[in-house]
Amino acid sequence: MKGVEGRLMITGITMGDPSGVGPEILLKALVDKEKKNKPFVVFGGISVLEKSLKETGVDLENRLRIVSYPEEISLLPGAVNLVDCGTLEANNLKIGEASAESGQAAYDAVDTAIKWAMEGAVDAVCTCPLNKEALKMAGIPFPGHTEIFSSLTKADKKAMLLFSEKLSVIHVTTHISLKDALERLSKNRILDAIELANEVMGTILGRVPKIAVAGVNPHAGENGLFGREEIEIIAPAVQSARLRNIEVEGPVSPDTVFFRAANGEWDTVVAMYHDQGHIPMKILDFHGGVNITAGLPIVRTSVDHGTAFDIAWQNKANPQSLLKALDIAEILAARKIQTETTEK
Repeated sequence: MKGVEGRLMITGITMGDPSGVGPEILLKALVDKEKKNKPFVVFGGISVLEKSLKETGVDLENRLRIVSYPEEISLLPGAVNLVDCGTLEANNLKIGEASAESGQAAYDAVDTAIKWAMEGAVDAVCTCPLNKEALKMAGIPFPGHTEIFSSLTKADKKAMLLFSEKLSVIHVTTHISLKDALERLSKNRILDAIELANEVMGTILGRVPKIAVAGVNPHAGENGLFGREEIEIIAPAVQSARLRNIEVEGPVSPDTVFFRAANGEWDTVVAMYHDQGHIPMKILDFHGGVNITAGLPIVRTSVDHGTAFDIAWQNKANPQSLLKALDIAEILAARKIQTETTEK
């Protein structure tokens, strides 16, 4: 996988919660015709992966090798370097249900992948889905990937950005209650999301993106009739972003902004809370969405779906979201390498 000026890039992939569809979609992605000749580093458990190989019938053609240190990574085309991150045995898996053991295994894989990425051993990390309940059962103090990555990388600011060919959305708040989300809205949080959307979408699209900022109240508040958040918080953030030469409009009524963006009026929408952005994304492109954590010092992308316990280990899972996440990871990593090379 040639990067900028011949530099070889390598992507790390975490297996996600082993009780879900993560191992299956990972293996299916590794043998996709567009990916099978590229090197990867997989973070997970050898026992789980070997069991999944048998269940799915995926043939890695002797490409799999276990590595313990970054220096051992094979960069040969098609190499699958497995970093064995945990002690969970496949025979002890509770398939299709949340468990502390699976939650811990998923976290251990992410933790290790982040360390390798921070050291420069991999240029991007692409994550398979984990389960929030399983994390809690394991005593992990984070509700999801976004919070894990931002904490372990010590990111100053971060935001969840969902990208697809049909619609893209960035979130001001994510894994908190709707009541807490409304209380945490601030000009600075919204401005951060606008700036991160401008940066990430600009990289993906290769041009200045057009951004819309959704209101939080019905009809964007109707000039204060249904709430004053648009007047007192959202509009000032939009104005500040414009002063920074960002092409942004808003607040736009949330009942129309996603339809208008999906029809080409804007490249991305700034959503105020989790479901405001997730619902239209999953309606329009459930399998093609990519979750990007914007604002990190490393590149991180992910599938935009959950562990799908209802079809786990049944060889029914669709790897398309993971394949797209790998594509976007390569684009973002190449741009990061180019920027770092230029700065040197």
